[in-house]
Amino acid sequence: MELRIDRQALVPVVQQIVDGLTEWIRQGDVAPATRLPSVRQIARCNLLSQSCVAEACERLVAQGLLAARPGSGFMVAPGVSVRCAGAAYAVGAPGQAEGLMLGCGVLPESWREPDDLSYAIRQVARTDMAGLFNYGTPLGLPALREQIVKRLKGLDIQVGDGQVLTTAGASQGLDLIVRTLFKAGDCVLVESPGYAPLFDLLRLQGVRMLEVRRLPDGPDTEALETLIRSLRPKALFINSHHQNPTGSSLAPAVARRVLQLCTTHGVRLIEDDVYADLHHGRGVRLAAQGEGQGVIYVGSFSKTLSSSLRVGFVAADADTIAQLARVKTVSSLGGSGFCEAVLASLLASGAYRKLVQRQRQRLSTDRTTALEMLEEADWEVFGKPAGGLFIWARPTRDDQARVRERARGCGVTLAAADAFSPSGECSDWQRINVAYACDPRARRFFQGVAADRPRVF
Repeated sequence: MELRIDRQALVPVVQQIVDGLTEWIRQGDVAPATRLPSVRQIARCNLLSQSCVAEACERLVAQGLLAARPGSGFMVAPGVSVRCAGAAYAVGAPGQAEGLMLGCGVLPESWREPDDLSYAIRQVARTDMAGLFNYGTPLGLPALREQIVKRLKGLDIQVGDGQVLTTAGASQGLDLIVRTLFKAGDCVLVESPGYAPLFDLLRLQGVRMLEVRRLPDGPDTEALETLIRSLRPKALFINSHHQNPTGSSLAPAVARRVLQLCTTHGVRLIEDDVYADLHHGRGVRLAAQGEGQGVIYVGSFSKTLSSSLRVGFVAADADTIAQLARVKTVSSLGGSGFCEAVLASLLASGAYRKLVQRQRQRLSTDRTTALEMLEEADWEVFGKPAGGLFIWARPTRDDQARVRERARGCGVTLAAADAFSPSGECSDWQRINVAYACDPRARRFFQGVAADRPRVF
């Protein structure tokens, strides 16, 4: 069994063994109850230590992919459907079909690295009893806010301690913003395609949405200007880096024009930058521009660290933060001091920085491979993103029904056709999660759609 371990990679060897064993089981379509080679054999064949191989197997036991038998080693867990193992990584709506969640919005569970997180949890449990049992403060844990302020300064976003509010992920941050700053009947600008949960929050509050087409370099500024001048919206919600779902990022000229239009006409800017840590370099952010002092900036650690450890933040002027904090206190009595203390520990130790560095490297490798596969299959790619989690692409000359039928046949689940439109309009573009795109099922899907194309003679 050859696992192809790269000792120069930033990804820990144990995690590479986990990934290699998972791929071996899936690609070989190994039947449940099949016994693996012994730990000693796997270690000898791949020049690895037995302790690393044993730890990787124990992780797969914890994930339910392997089972351990005392004295008999490890085997594929009985009852596990290898073809549908990707369903365990889904984050779609309850009851969503099983299969490889190619269109989902988070990293696979197999990419998560529990060691540093487990250590931080144990450390906080031993040393911070107040965080275990007490309500959090309205603004959030001071130690975490201090770390967030430092990180924002590294992005050229200058804020003080009283200008940061911690939240239960970016979702709560957006919810607080919508409930605090808007009322039923207000209209705001949103990008299309865009972030479906935001659309639901706005609908829930009775806020009317005006669609602005997202281009590879940002929103369509000509359409934006027309809507601002004619309909006087209250705000613009915008992704700066690696927009969900297109993966596109703001170009400097577009960012300047957006700021100019919104500043001139009194339109509030809400900048959603939850994929900031998956971006190589600093990039262009509205909140970092000279005119961006009134921008409300939303961030999150849930996309990279843990979807379960819900921690995000909002950075804005002190008055806005005070308003949001009052609503947060009324609606939730504060955040989770324990979760915030765990994250603060990971940030202070440097473990989080190293984690996202490894994630960026893995995504970069898989993105290159995915783009090559899509090009070979003659898919149209929107802007060819250089970072982040998503590729926005569509097959040429194929109807949507046939594409979805092919996906089901390959064990692949796509996002709903109308998921990313504020008005519910169906689209033939697909959100492709880079972290899932190199799975053999995704490769078969891309190639199968290409083979389905009618030939022109």
